[in-house]
Amino acid sequence: METFYLIIVIFLFLIAVFDLSVGVSNDAVNFLNSAIGAKAASFKVIMAIAAIGIFVGASMSNGMMDIARHGIYQPQFFYLNEIMCILLAVMLTDVVLLDVFNTMGLPTSTTVSMVFELLGGTFALAIVKTINSNGALQMGDLINTDKALQVIIAIFVSVAIAFFFGVVVQYIARLIFKFNYRRQLKYFGALFGGFASTTIIYFILINGLKASTMMTPEARAWIHENTQLLMGCCFVVTTVLMQILMWCRVNVLKVVVLLGTFALALAFAGNDLVNFIGVPLAGFSAYTDYVANANGLAPDQFLTTSLLESARTPSVFLIGSGIIMVIALFTSKKAQNVIKTSVDLSRQETGEENFGTSPIARKLVRMTTNASSLIINNIPPKARTWLNSRFDKDDVILEHGAAFDLVRASVNLVLASLLIALGTSLKLPLSTTYVTFMVAMGSSLADRAWGRDSAVYRITGVISVIGGWFITAGAAFLFCFIVTMIVYFGGTIAIILMSVLAAYMLIHSQITYNKKLKKEKKSSLAQQLVANKDQENALVLLRQFSREEFTKVLAWSADLYDRVTSGFLHESYRTLRKAMGDIETERHYFKQVKRLGTIGVSHLNDQVGLEKGLYYFQGNDFSYDIIHAIKRTCEPCLEHTDNNFNPLGQAQKESFGMIAQEIVHFLEKCKQVVEENNNHELPALYNQGNILINQLGVLKREEIRQMREQMSYIKVGIVYLTVIQESQNVVAYTINLLKMNQKFQEENQ
Repeated sequence: METFYLIIVIFLFLIAVFDLSVGVSNDAVNFLNSAIGAKAASFKVIMAIAAIGIFVGASMSNGMMDIARHGIYQPQFFYLNEIMCILLAVMLTDVVLLDVFNTMGLPTSTTVSMVFELLGGTFALAIVKTINSNGALQMGDLINTDKALQVIIAIFVSVAIAFFFGVVVQYIARLIFKFNYRRQLKYFGALFGGFASTTIIYFILINGLKASTMMTPEARAWIHENTQLLMGCCFVVTTVLMQILMWCRVNVLKVVVLLGTFALALAFAGNDLVNFIGVPLAGFSAYTDYVANANGLAPDQFLTTSLLESARTPSVFLIGSGIIMVIALFTSKKAQNVIKTSVDLSRQETGEENFGTSPIARKLVRMTTNASSLIINNIPPKARTWLNSRFDKDDVILEHGAAFDLVRASVNLVLASLLIALGTSLKLPLSTTYVTFMVAMGSSLADRAWGRDSAVYRITGVISVIGGWFITAGAAFLFCFIVTMIVYFGGTIAIILMSVLAAYMLIHSQITYNKKLKKEKKSSLAQQLVANKDQENALVLLRQFSREEFTKVLAWSADLYDRVTSGFLHESYRTLRKAMGDIETERHYFKQVKRLGTIGVSHLNDQVGLEKGLYYFQGNDFSYDIIHAIKRTCEPCLEHTDNNFNPLGQAQKESFGMIAQEIVHFLEKCKQVVEENNNHELPALYNQGNILINQLGVLKREEIRQMREQMSYIKVGIVYLTVIQESQNVVAYTINLLKMNQKFQEENQ
């Protein structure tokens, strides 16, 4: 029996390796988004600094493993087999749940997921034990609900506090430094750098190293008693150092950002390590205690009272965890995906929005707009002019490709560090993920990065991320509850099956994500189009972008039109319903494309913008008209088929079916011509399109004549006429798209 539980412990550590990888992918946003968003250094330098912080934090942490040992459950009432069921279910649930959020690109809290997984697993077995004990045990004896309640409070407290102070502090910082901060930095740079560095050092001492194995109780007591003196000395030294760096023409804001990145990475590794290896270490501790003290007792008779003791984590586990986390940081593509979500939601410039709109976001924007208009109208004109001058973005200093400037990046890191350190010293349950994300959102709002054209998208994104945090808690509790029950009652077979299922989900998730990355290669071109400021290069990028997007529109149109007409002719309700859903997806996607194209046109010089911009916008309109015409084709076909009305006659199916296939081939040929930018074949395509329109016109006249003779088929006749008319529109709009694209792509027009 000892061998069986040894295998479980080994398996827990194997899962922990994957959990460390997906955990770093999720939490990388905490310490990388500001440095990467502001381009404070090269990507390799930023990653190297973060990696050093992670390794140092992990190696010096004592693990803070008590939460996994006795923070949620009361181990003195659980037998070894029950504890192992809970711990195994927690690890299986955690690694899959975090991977799902990473794939979606949504940052979530690893602390929340672990706590609620432990709570769900404990609750499952607590139900079993209370029933079997015949009233001897109560839920309150088995579950420590205080910790779960603290985490729930942390969600509300950290979100509200971080967002509020993010708005206020960034607004004040922008009033002081403006977007063109060079002049102000000469006067206030050393003071700001000294204050920021002191804050970050305070954060490192209070939060990052509070539980370090290198910090003796005496050292911690001395720091606590002499905090003010220590911080005062740090402020003086760092201020002088920053002034020296400024004399050496070093941008002190970059120093602050990189120091803050190191501090948050160190604190993350030191404090959140329990979320990844705390559970396996608790299982290992319970197993070693059983081996040493079982005295012939079976696992279902041995109470795990030893878990009440504080953890003593061997250094080899900490160092090994640090190495795995560093490797995961450098190799995980999903970490970059999670970082991208945070950076995109806080970027200064307009661009591609990853989220749509929602009723809540639209309502909030409307209310905020009305309130801000009322406030602005009551501000004296001179004060209003001065405030607007402080937020003049025309002279903004941005590193090449940066999403926001170094002033905001510094505020993000300093404020997040200060809030987390204060929360820790006051024993308030603040979440690192929640604080860093919401500070970034608040500072971007204060910086007027959420304009009228982007606010509704940004707010929807923030709501989606916050909603994901609450979903994390519920999903972690529910899934771990179910897995624990399955493992407890299913035994060895259930353990094997659940392990295989978890492995399959991870592998399938990675394969799906890799496919998604291949489909999103267009993002680099879209980002270049938005970030480009060179007017000469703007037209080249816009032409390439338009060819790619028009090619996609024609490819989708050919596929969707084929499915709609085929579904109608064969009375396939499922085909039509699926096609309608895909049409809506493409319409939503193309709205984003039109917005990106508009940004690209705005970067053209005046002469080219007026001349070529018109052709581009007309091409966009015709692309949208094609998709909309296919939608108008699908809607009556879907309703007709859903109601099981009479189908088309065989002669109608044959005659229209042949023309429908010719239209599909016509769209595919048009797609090829646009993709290859081959204008030599356009006259032949124009001629072919006109022939198709005339053939459809003949079918229309024939159907009208037949409807007059056979009134019983009026319903199907109306749908058929609609399909013919919209088919003509599809061909006509495609011809117009080709003409506009030709004029837009020509060099000397």
